[in-house]
Amino acid sequence: MSIRQVVLDTETTGLEVSKGHRIIEIGCIELIERRPTGRHFHRYLNPDRDIDAGAAEVTGLTLEFLADKPRFAAIAEEFIEFVKDAELIIHNADFDVGFLDHELSLCTASVRRLVDCSRIVDTLALARERYPGKRNSLDALCARLDIDNAHRTLHGALLDAELLADVYLAMTAGQG
Repeated sequence: MSIRQVVLDTETTGLEVSKGHRIIEIGCIELIERRPTGRHFHRYLNPDRDIDAGAAEVTGLTLEFLADKPRFAAIAEEFIEFVKDAELIIHNADFDVGFLDHELSLCTASVRRLVDCSRIVDTLALARERYPGKRNSLDALCARLDIDNAHRTLHGALLDAELLADVYLAMTAGQG
């Protein structure tokens, strides 16, 4: 059976799910046997709440743009179907998984937690093992691994997932 991985990133209205922040964008890239398949999952979401100034600045997303987008509940099953049985590759997984699990808990999704349908690999933890004491943000890893991210002026979930796929493949090259 071939190894299926999904590189995933989210953008949110703010940094703390405990303060009612929500997901505003999900981007996923499918890899099979460590190669991009061209399949991806990308959705903008209406958060039904304000976006923190810092989050709006980083993502460029506005409530006006998101107003006609679906709510998470409307895309939950499609999202679950895309990530189900895959190994999820996520940078700072606790953050994204915390938000996704919260969104799943708010709707009638068939899955309540990502770990119930997928395995999760945290590339931040991998980077900290490989490069202890160094900056291990996505930008820092791109620079360290010679991955061109010059076109990245704003954080976008799909673009960040594409960069993370390159970072993950470079960081784990040669590993069986």
